[in-house]
Amino acid sequence: MASGLRLGYVDSSFGQLHYAQQGSGETILLLHQAPRSWDEFRELIPLLADNFRVVAMDMPGYGNSAPVPGPQTIETYARGAWELLDALGVDRVTVIGHHTGAAVALEMAASRPERVHAAVLSSCPWTDRNYREGHSGPGGIDCVDRAADGSHLTRLWEMRRPYYPEPGTALLDRFIRDALAYRVDPAEGHKACARYVMEARIGSVTAPVLLIGAQKDPFSMPNVAPLRAHLTGAAVVETEIVESGTVALVEEHAPQIANAVRMFLKNYAGRRPV
Repeated sequence: MASGLRLGYVDSSFGQLHYAQQGSGETILLLHQAPRSWDEFRELIPLLADNFRVVAMDMPGYGNSAPVPGPQTIETYARGAWELLDALGVDRVTVIGHHTGAAVALEMAASRPERVHAAVLSSCPWTDRNYREGHSGPGGIDCVDRAADGSHLTRLWEMRRPYYPEPGTALLDRFIRDALAYRVDPAEGHKACARYVMEARIGSVTAPVLLIGAQKDPFSMPNVAPLRAHLTGAAVVETEIVESGTVALVEEHAPQIANAVRMFLKNYAGRRPV
């Protein structure tokens, strides 16, 4: 039986980084989408903790972790993740990321392949030149100015609501809480993705990779094919498609995600390219 969920902080070059932890054994690190927090994995953590030590962090600039001034980058988030793991005494790790967190997981696997046992990229963006050019202007998802009358709350809600399951109220409540956390810029993580030159990094990934796509997530589902095509250095690439999955894939379908991860790690995570 997995031990109970524990919350904690470690010191880092950013300031204190906040994390949740449960279970024991080989470590899995969970990396959330922007502008969420470790809470995105509240349903998934206990499902993996019977077999693994599961660590879900608030990436730098999010949740209860130290704020980070813009412009933020995927590389910055990855450095924060490595500093957390170093503080926790973790050498090798399986990284699981969702949306922005998936780009961070990819960067971790590319930058320190000797330390990444496997990578699970859930609803990962494909941030090539076309993506960067299309997201270089003002505005964008989760970009709102805070208003004295509170109308920004409704605008944030309405931006996200079409991409969440119906009715989705409880999940959107959790999103709004994270988006309005102290000194969090809800749009900055999306801008960080637009700054990331993924096509120059993805070929350096050598760990086994599981790509998870959500059929009802228009932002990420088209990315599965180009990601798979460009993971040329990965030991093996597997794909799991969740037919009814939305942007809130991890919360909605935690049992399916957990089963896919366990099966993937059992079958492939020991392999390395010759």
